[in-house]
Amino acid sequence: MKRSLQKQLSLILGSTIVFTGLAAAVASFALGYSEAKELQDHMLRQIAKLDAGSPVARRVPEVPPQAARQVRIKESESRITIIHLPGNARPAWLGADLRSGFHTLPTDAGLLRVFIQDTPSGERTVVTQPTEARDEIAVNSALYTLIPLLLLVPLLTALLVRIVRRELAPIARLSRSLDQQPADRPQAIDDDGLPAEITPFVHAINRLLERVNHLLGQQRRFIADAAHELRSPLTALSVQAENLAHARSLEAVRDRVLPLQAGIERARQLTEQLLSLARTQAGTGGGPAVQISSIAREVIAELLPFAEARGIDLGLDEIAPSTVRGAPETLRLILKNALENALKYTPEGGEVTLRLLSEGQSAVIEVVDDGPGIPAAERERVFDSFYRLPGAGGEGSGLGLTIAREAASRLGGVVSLHDRPDGRGLLFRYRQDRQQ
Repeated sequence: MKRSLQKQLSLILGSTIVFTGLAAAVASFALGYSEAKELQDHMLRQIAKLDAGSPVARRVPEVPPQAARQVRIKESESRITIIHLPGNARPAWLGADLRSGFHTLPTDAGLLRVFIQDTPSGERTVVTQPTEARDEIAVNSALYTLIPLLLLVPLLTALLVRIVRRELAPIARLSRSLDQQPADRPQAIDDDGLPAEITPFVHAINRLLERVNHLLGQQRRFIADAAHELRSPLTALSVQAENLAHARSLEAVRDRVLPLQAGIERARQLTEQLLSLARTQAGTGGGPAVQISSIAREVIAELLPFAEARGIDLGLDEIAPSTVRGAPETLRLILKNALENALKYTPEGGEVTLRLLSEGQSAVIEVVDDGPGIPAAERERVFDSFYRLPGAGGEGSGLGLTIAREAASRLGGVVSLHDRPDGRGLLFRYRQDRQQ
């Protein structure tokens, strides 16, 4: 089960409030109880002082012992008793050797809190109060401070849950907004009214949606271009098949089979390039360390029969061996398409060289030919899908350089076209940071 951020925040913060509230309540109760006890002791002391200074108290010693009686304050919640010695009879629980001050003494009726005050004349005033009554008063006083705090804890918890739900509501609105986006044309999310903590996340989503839109646009253009480019060779194949069906002799069949085979081969090559372009656009960078020279030799061995058939001198010039990081198939696509493009447009008897070198921290691959070259104004357009130079010969489909650039971008490299510095022709260059 997925963890709910709202429940987690509510639980953590709510528990913090509850435990903090309980701790505060216990502390408040303890302080209130202690202060109530101190107040009661202070009250006993004040009663003793007031009683000792009153005329009645000064006349108490003159009362005969047999007629002496204890003075009681008839208050049900206090139950305070004042004893004057030697005027009143000494209770059994009151020892004669007790010093002045506060004492807690056991009696038959329970514990008593006793305050004893001696005067310079030898009189003694004893003020008592049952601890049961004192505890009851102290507890009631402490509860008066405790109850509001206890009532505040659930109120704060409910308020906290409501605040968390309200503050996380923009995330729910954001999810609904994303669900309502069209799958084929997602739009950027508006960040108005969103918390500052969520805004970077929304910006990251918007950047992702922008890349998705770009990829979808590429796919739509690719599908449209592929459909357009496949229509012509398939139509030609259909016409050639019909012509073959109307052949009246074996020689006519043989003559018409050759163009049909050539058309099938062109369609096969175009389909293979379309699939390579689609795989390259959908691929990712990264991969193991790859020796460029080993892949270069494999590609040259694969294309050597085609070069020999046209009398082209295809060679490898390894100036500095290098290693790059990436998928070997992607690097192979770059080399193969660059070499195929050079071989197609180099005239018979020409020369194509694959050169491997190193410049600083970069590995460089160059394909040099002595063909017609490409005008500087057209060197960016030839990387567009299915674009071919006006009047260009050969049987290319306009995808070779497009595939090379797409593969280079996946590996983090850069492809470019330049004039051949030592004469007529074109120089294809691929640069990528090399691995030591």
